[in-house]
Amino acid sequence: MRIYFDLTIEEKISIDELVLKSKSLLDSKYKPEGFNIGVNCGEAAGQTIYHCHIHLIPRYSNDIDNPLGGVRGVIPQKRLYK
Repeated sequence: MRIYFDLTIEEKISIDELVLKSKSLLDSKYKPEGFNIGVNCGEAAGQTIYHCHIHLIPRYSNDIDNPLGGVRGVIPQKRLYK
């Protein structure tokens, strides 16, 4: 099993380039107002497919009732903070 932390620097650079290209495509086609970027590393973090992959999630105003906390929403009691 290779997760993000097992990647070489070259692989991480390639992934970052791909994320930026993907963002550009999403920007031009769907015009999101923001993004969440996530990586699940290990079963305790919710990883169910044991290879490295990046979640690039386009976001829009009002796509959920209250986006405060962003990806922190994976731990509901920690999502809302001030």
